[in-house]
Amino acid sequence: MRHADRGDVDGATHHKRSAPRLYVLDGLRLVAALMVVLFHYVALYGGWENNPRAVFPSLHAYARYGWLGVEVFFLISGFVICMSTWGRSLGDFVVSRVSRIYPAYWVAVLLTAAVVTVWPQVRSVAGWGEVVTNLTMLQEGLGVSDVDGVYWTLFIELKFYALFAVVVATGVTYRKCVMFCGIWTAAAVIAPTADNTLLDMWAMPLYSPYFVAGIAFYLMHRFRPTALLWGIVLFSMLLAHHHLGERITDNLADPEQPIAHWPAHLIVVLAFGAMALIALGAFDRVRWRWLATAGALTYPLYLVHMYIGLTMIHWLRGLLPAPYIVLTVVVVMLLAAYALHRCVERPLGAWLRGAMRRGIDDMRRHSAPRPATGRWGRPADSDRVGADRAGATDSGTTTADRAVAAGAGAGAGPESLVAAERPVHERV
Repeated sequence: MRHADRGDVDGATHHKRSAPRLYVLDGLRLVAALMVVLFHYVALYGGWENNPRAVFPSLHAYARYGWLGVEVFFLISGFVICMSTWGRSLGDFVVSRVSRIYPAYWVAVLLTAAVVTVWPQVRSVAGWGEVVTNLTMLQEGLGVSDVDGVYWTLFIELKFYALFAVVVATGVTYRKCVMFCGIWTAAAVIAPTADNTLLDMWAMPLYSPYFVAGIAFYLMHRFRPTALLWGIVLFSMLLAHHHLGERITDNLADPEQPIAHWPAHLIVVLAFGAMALIALGAFDRVRWRWLATAGALTYPLYLVHMYIGLTMIHWLRGLLPAPYIVLTVVVVMLLAAYALHRCVERPLGAWLRGAMRRGIDDMRRHSAPRPATGRWGRPADSDRVGADRAGATDSGTTTADRAVAAGAGAGAGPESLVAAERPVHERV
């Protein structure tokens, strides 16, 4: 694979290169989304009347680890965000993220709220005030419940964007990315024992190792693998393993039935291994265009699949065998995700992106420094001209005389001497 010139290590923003699309990332993103879908449909009680372990005696053993798809998402996010912000301004970053994540999210919130209001068997909303707050995507920070159970991960993403925006605002470079990884890792290590709610909220010790590793993997891909970057990845993976026990406990479908930990650790190792192969260019020749479409569906699928899908399962149970119900609901959710992508994400995202760019351009235009003004709003130069005139009256020496003398002393050419002899108002 190609690596960047070594001159890019510190500057990195003096030119832009159009890197080829990494289609395999779209495929990995789809795998992660389907892992989460399988976990919700097969491992959780959700819309099933009986224990899903009895409904899916074989598949349940695998599906109960599907929540690890979230960790895979965070690993990919660190890679993609670092890649997409290289050589871009903070305004570009904000426009890109807002226009990417909000349009489909707004529609998904309203659609999910409507479904669980009409059919509240699986979940209900406390009121439309809760729905309105969810439209901000900041509900977790405000202490408001999520309309859909998957939205908590979006707040984690937003916090990562806010942290990395500091790097983007100063210009993304190799050194700054490494420093960011080191500082965030240190904060995440300290947070669990610091007894500081604010630090724990922003350090995100359970999830930061995946974002940090993703950034390091992208630096490997853009430049070259080094001992420093491998060290960041290895340290992040060890921290991820350290926190897996807590994540396993949080995601037990049945608290009275603990599960083995080793499969979760194995999945994390495989995820890091897959990202390492991507970073080293092992899949650069993969050009399957259908993966781009599949990758585009993962976000809307993630947004709508949980409570709407579980509500469908509730109404379909008893009408079809359980495996067919899951297959049917997955297909319907994929079709809904495609419709959301084509009819909402593309048009509304493009409109929002254009509107935000115009707004930022307007802000920049009106924030540009203006020439200094003197008394009565006149340009400061006019005051200096007045001072020159006053000085000429008092001393009997004109500005032209001083300019001629200065020019003669400096060996000035005839053009400057002619200019000095012009009336003052012609030179101003």
